[in-house]
Amino acid sequence: MQKRMLGKSGLEVSALGFGCMGLSFGFGPPTEKQTAIRVIRTAVERGVTFFDTAEVYGPFTNEELVGEALAPFRGQVVIATKFGWEANPADGGKWNALNSRPQHIREVAEASLRRLGVDAIDLFYQHRVDLNVPIEDVAGAVKDLIRAGKVKHFGLSEAAARTIRRAHAVQPVTALQSEYSLFWRQPEEEILPTLEELGIGFVPFSPLGKGFLTGAITAETKFDSTDFRSIVPRFTEENRRANQALVDLLTRFAAQKKATPAQIALAWLLAKKPWIVPIPGTTKLHRLEENLGAVNVHLSPEDLRAIETASAEIRVAGERYPAFHQSLVNR
Repeated sequence: MQKRMLGKSGLEVSALGFGCMGLSFGFGPPTEKQTAIRVIRTAVERGVTFFDTAEVYGPFTNEELVGEALAPFRGQVVIATKFGWEANPADGGKWNALNSRPQHIREVAEASLRRLGVDAIDLFYQHRVDLNVPIEDVAGAVKDLIRAGKVKHFGLSEAAARTIRRAHAVQPVTALQSEYSLFWRQPEEEILPTLEELGIGFVPFSPLGKGFLTGAITAETKFDSTDFRSIVPRFTEENRRANQALVDLLTRFAAQKKATPAQIALAWLLAKKPWIVPIPGTTKLHRLEENLGAVNVHLSPEDLRAIETASAEIRVAGERYPAFHQSLVNR
């Protein structure tokens, strides 16, 4: 597996990471524990060194799963987790309120360290920007944790360019994690130039459009009630039918490269910048192998232009989040 540096931070990770959320939460019923552990450990065996979780995935159960699965590989892998929500398992793990007060950040760090079974959190993201707490105070709290040896690197998620700059001035930001794919290209407007200027790595989540860009989801697909996509506007039956044009485009390019649509979608991200590290997730070993195969798909500058020119003519239908979550991004 190829390696990449997240910006100028000195944090080196595999070119593709692994998003662990879906093993426990968000895309249907949780995966059986031993099956989930096998998927994570197979990823390590295939060269993946970068794993992403958060306290609210479950909530809490995903960190425990990741900690157990990666216990044999301490010192060989990088684990990222997140703070910033009030996560309550008693109400089904709903994410009802933000909380990035410094005291809460410290409490979350201690709890995450226990669940992950590590001495230090490799990369600690603010999960969503909390407008009730100045970002300088958030960055300062993480800076204190770094000085104490409990955290190694600071990250942000779905933050606006101005917020990134303010945080970076207090504590250098190693990575921004935000949604980015051919299904959602808005980060190209302000975020990518800002990250490049400041030397910050970019970790796209949902690099396969929450599974849509694989081609496995159609207008006829039925989502389980525990699947977050069942309430996402972009995944209504009507919008899936309209957005199929993007999958068809990827399928045509995939045929030219003897690849799959998912591999083209991931290869496109990898070709954009050397400091971009996508974190596709899966519950299936064959999908893991498919995703990892994207690192061997070469897209030339001409290929990129052709894909982007063609995709720019396709208007993606539907918002990417329900109203509440939509209000918490780009802050």
